[in-house]
Amino acid sequence: MVKKFKYLLFLTVFSFSRILVSCSSGGDNPGGGDGGGGNSQIIPSNLVANVTIQGQSEDEPFGDGSGIFSVTATATNAVKYGFKVGNSGSETQNSTGQFSYTLTDLGINQFPLYVYAYSASNDRISTIENLKIFVVGNGGSGNNDVLVWFDEFDGTGAINTSKWTTETGGGGWGNQEEQIYTSSTNNVKREGGILKIKAIKESNGSYSSARIKTQDKFEFRYGYVEIRAKLPSSQGTWPALWMLGANFPEVGWPQCGEIDIMEQFQDKNKVKSTLHWKLPDGQRGEYGLDVSNTTSDDWHVYAMDWTPTSITTYLDGNQFFTMNISGVEPYYPFNEEFFFIFNVAMGGTLGGDIDPNFTEDTMEIDYIRVYQ
Repeated sequence: MVKKFKYLLFLTVFSFSRILVSCSSGGDNPGGGDGGGGNSQIIPSNLVANVTIQGQSEDEPFGDGSGIFSVTATATNAVKYGFKVGNSGSETQNSTGQFSYTLTDLGINQFPLYVYAYSASNDRISTIENLKIFVVGNGGSGNNDVLVWFDEFDGTGAINTSKWTTETGGGGWGNQEEQIYTSSTNNVKREGGILKIKAIKESNGSYSSARIKTQDKFEFRYGYVEIRAKLPSSQGTWPALWMLGANFPEVGWPQCGEIDIMEQFQDKNKVKSTLHWKLPDGQRGEYGLDVSNTTSDDWHVYAMDWTPTSITTYLDGNQFFTMNISGVEPYYPFNEEFFFIFNVAMGGTLGGDIDPNFTEDTMEIDYIRVYQ
């Protein structure tokens, strides 16, 4: 069953204060006054909430998957504190300002944390922390419900080297392509929470681009993969979101197998999914189907559902390709582990003629998520 993970923008943390004004009339003082017309209202101030997400690091900005976070709140003139997780949660109060919580919803949880400081007169101020925390399950459910690996590409700068490796070099890469792959941030980087792989025409007339992979860092077998991406639109660009068998160094291609979740060739109104494998006579086996993608330069979700018996791909939740992988071919490789490759090639046998006015174009990737 196809799953859609609605992506929400990661909001900047902000805070605000609300003063509850007490009014006195006769013996009634809802603000906690002395009932004789005096004013004993106390307003807290300087509320600070420090949140610690267990296992959070530069490489794991959403934590270690445990879903555990804690809060320490302090404020001037506060006698107690309140904490509420999400918009539908109930408020928990204490006098220490210490609060801890364990999330149980699997995947990436994004929610507001409300922190309140109360004075002796029960007036309060508050702050909101917008949190994004990863929760991983113990696997083995068999229904592709558990988010086991992801990259949201949050922040700005170089790619996360705990998850990705850049491949560099040129020379056609087997398809007479014209680009030279580099590790330069001119060609591949995170920018404002988006991965950008940029092909550039250099001053000497050559083309540079980037190709990144998860080989030896994340390799897996079976699951549901979702990638939100926006493709380059320039003629001659050849963007691809694809996979190779992890045993590629030992057995070579095509025996290792290739799964093309999405490729786009000369026709910028279509994308294609293809499987490659080795036939008994040593030749390459291939089966693929394309689908109309008339707004290819806009954001789309490219997804794959990989089971022991089939590989099925989707464009924006609509199935357009499926293949039975439980056949008797002696070199069927699709029940082994694979790794991801993202790249933008230029020209070559499938990229086609490059626009002579080309200067640069970019494939943008919002996220990749793998469920098992």
